[in-house]
Amino acid sequence: MSELIIPILEICLGIILLFTGGELFIQGSVALSLILGIPQLIIGLTVVALGTSSPELLVSLNSIFKGSDGLAVSNVIGSNIFNILVVLGISSLIKPLKVKSRIVRRDVPLLIAISCAVWAMSSTGLLTWQAGIFLLFCLIINTIWEINTINEKDEDIKTAEPEINDLKLNKNIINIFFKLSIGILLLSFGSNILVNGSKYLAVLMGINETIIGLTIVATGTSLPELVTSLIAAFKGKTDLAIGNVIGSNLLNQLLILGSCSIFSGLKGLTINSQLIRTDLPIMVLTTFACMPIFWTKGKITRAEGFILLNIYTFY
Repeated sequence: MSELIIPILEICLGIILLFTGGELFIQGSVALSLILGIPQLIIGLTVVALGTSSPELLVSLNSIFKGSDGLAVSNVIGSNIFNILVVLGISSLIKPLKVKSRIVRRDVPLLIAISCAVWAMSSTGLLTWQAGIFLLFCLIINTIWEINTINEKDEDIKTAEPEINDLKLNKNIINIFFKLSIGILLLSFGSNILVNGSKYLAVLMGINETIIGLTIVATGTSLPELVTSLIAAFKGKTDLAIGNVIGSNLLNQLLILGSCSIFSGLKGLTINSQLIRTDLPIMVLTTFACMPIFWTKGKITRAEGFILLNIYTFY
């Protein structure tokens, strides 16, 4: 039992470092973007979104470089399932989440389409580098589309974008690059410790590292999304709470799986058969479940949030 303490401590330390590093990276990136004159809405759609997904990205890439494809893929799948069932579930318990028509009309159908495409491409047991290029290309197109359609958003959605208080941000160049450097360093160091601890724990417990990736690692790397959505729900910015989850799940598949597939080289990214049979279908089904939930009275009620949490507990 005592030998389990070290990997558990490594996992906890890795999660703390990832959380701190991600926060510093966001602060530095936002301040730099403001100095460069980039509009705040675009910063919210790109820089902040990338910052909250940076723990998943670093952990998955670190796993690839250490030959743990199962950990890299299960981290993404587990994070997507956690975001919809737990993050939306807990947020709606705090305050019922109102759903704007744009989310139902555009964002959720897009997420469903991407999720189904990823499932289909993974069904052979391999996600090739060509598939990775396709996913990154879709990410670029979606980002350009988001930026070009900013003016078409409802005023409520515009004000729901992450708050960026440029008065509180320290715009000193040295301070900005210090935060960026320390943030990236902590993200790299934290992801390395988390992956090592996860692999060691899987070996000691005699279980597949995929299980660790779907549960402990996925939960740890999803903490930024959970915190962001909870704060948004407490502040009454329910669009941000939902948009944060939808945007994160899109980035997880387009950016992280796309990058991992490319960095896997010619051999491609190996997808565990268990993930294809069970967890990928569950990820797709939970995404599909968003549609009827979002359609009912245009909001996620507390009862529906409770159901989402129970589904995750059963999962």
